[in-house]
Amino acid sequence: MKILLLYGGRSVERQVSLVSGRACAEALQSKGHLVTLFDMTDGIPALLAALESRPDVVFNALHGRWGEDGNVQGLLNLLGVPYTHSGLLASAVAMDKVMAKRLFAEAGLRCPDGLISDRKSLLAGDPLPRPYVVKPIREGSSMGVVIVRRGDNALPFSREDWPFGEEVLVEPYIEGRELTVAVMEDRALAVTELRPRQGFYDYEAKYTDGKADHLVPAPLDEGIYQEALDKAVAAHRALGCRGVSRADFRFDDRSEAGEAGGLYLLEVNTQPGMTPLSLVPEQAAYCGISFPDLVQWMVERAQCD
Repeated sequence: MKILLLYGGRSVERQVSLVSGRACAEALQSKGHLVTLFDMTDGIPALLAALESRPDVVFNALHGRWGEDGNVQGLLNLLGVPYTHSGLLASAVAMDKVMAKRLFAEAGLRCPDGLISDRKSLLAGDPLPRPYVVKPIREGSSMGVVIVRRGDNALPFSREDWPFGEEVLVEPYIEGRELTVAVMEDRALAVTELRPRQGFYDYEAKYTDGKADHLVPAPLDEGIYQEALDKAVAAHRALGCRGVSRADFRFDDRSEAGEAGGLYLLEVNTQPGMTPLSLVPEQAAYCGISFPDLVQWMVERAQCD
């Protein structure tokens, strides 16, 4: 097939997208496809010109805003060009953490409680008892995520150094273990436990070799393991995702946690990373699915809304 692969772009996740795109292009070429790489920094007129070649499929390897939030999906819907990953609505809702949490609650999926604050109020004092987490409402790859712990003297950011908008999402920090589950349409692949060697599983830990250990399958009680698989599929369906997604969880396994313990859904990523260190290819390999076969599966399921 003729495949136009979108990567790069202008989001803060540009570098991750470049690596994902190159890896996917190489895998698709190994399957015999004719792949053209298109960097979204070239703009919409250039994209329209590239689409005049009438590709059979657009492979969306973009991450972050403008590529993962429904904008590109809407354009491709209008043009009638099939594309990989989720459609407009699922992409837009998943990218908006507040809206996604509302849908998850309606589906009976437990997420950490939270509130929306503006930067001015947050800088005036703690909105929640410490420890708590501050997140941008519409970013991925842990961009801008800050954990405010007991004893910290500094606020999560100053008035000048927060490039993610005026509103922020504030959630209680969930003690415990970091888990993630990849979903291929209606099948959860595996549960991985992520153990950062320092701090939490932030952007650097995700994309720097040697910064975190990936335990797949995660060393969990069988019941908890199955619960994570089931909830990842339920979250995928609640958002209306298609193709591949990845659900991230925190598991509070402290004996003193009582009813407050257990599994918490943090978010669903509709455009998971496809770099050599990424979690979806790693889980696919654990299930016997090679990287070229994984991207081939994604291409075969490309469609418009």
